[in-house]
Amino acid sequence: MTLVTEKEPRAVRRSASPGRPRQRAGREAVAAWVLVLPFVVLFLAFTAGPVLGSLGMSFTDIRQRDLRTPFAVNGVGFDNYAKALSDETFRKAAFNTAYFVVLGVPLTLVVALAAAVLLDRGVKRFQALFKVGYYLPVVTSIVAIAVIWRFVLSPDNGLVNTVLGWFGIQGPNWLGSTTWAMPSLIAMAVWRNFGSAMIIFLAGLQGIPQSVEEAGQLDGAGSWQRFRYLIVPLLRPTILFTTVTTGIGYLQFFEEPMVMTQGGPLDSTTSVSMYAYQQFGFGNYGLATSMAYILFVVIAVVTFIQFRLLREK
Repeated sequence: MTLVTEKEPRAVRRSASPGRPRQRAGREAVAAWVLVLPFVVLFLAFTAGPVLGSLGMSFTDIRQRDLRTPFAVNGVGFDNYAKALSDETFRKAAFNTAYFVVLGVPLTLVVALAAAVLLDRGVKRFQALFKVGYYLPVVTSIVAIAVIWRFVLSPDNGLVNTVLGWFGIQGPNWLGSTTWAMPSLIAMAVWRNFGSAMIIFLAGLQGIPQSVEEAGQLDGAGSWQRFRYLIVPLLRPTILFTTVTTGIGYLQFFEEPMVMTQGGPLDSTTSVSMYAYQQFGFGNYGLATSMAYILFVVIAVVTFIQFRLLREK
């Protein structure tokens, strides 16, 4: 009996070769690295390099006069960090930043959520117009907004004090008072930034199935009960995202006091970012970078706490 075997097609024999998949994977890896090489070079040159360089500067006594001989500076360990933490103005700036964040973030999120609920449930006509109107301050230059608000809060002929004067109320010097300067900056920041969180909240609300509210309504839950016990828990991931992003932004607030108050009066609106910037201007590069990294650690810790408290359970 003769055994007849059919010859395998060439394509099958080629694919069965163990070396070809390996060669193809190698070529794909090379092609991938070629495509990402520009990003890697730019990242190392303009992000990772400066970050590592500034971290090294924070442990030296480098000043403006040392720029021509940057490798001749002396290491000082954690002296810059100790000096920053013992600086009375830096502690005042840290308190101002905490004040701005503790009041500003909750107010921004509450206003944003209220506007999102209003657009999702109440306003049906011209909804797109309201979205654009609320979001427009977010994409407007913060410097332009700060200049306009400085005129609005002017003690002599500002819009706010003019309106208060119609009711016989003498408005204060909003930006020149140690009592009202920071609340004024917080009010401006809430007005400018709530539109961004509102858009995110609105997307979260529209992603909740209508059947959830219908089930709660059938169980006899009122509007507030449905919102408190059904909608808000389902919005937990959205609340986490907006809280983290808003908190990180507010911890770094800089343009508002820089343009509107220059940190005054009596350093009542000086922020950590602004004070570190001023130290850079004075040529205290080691001290300034240590302040920046203290702020970085605070941001990381606050973000970690927010994730722990608001994560899904």
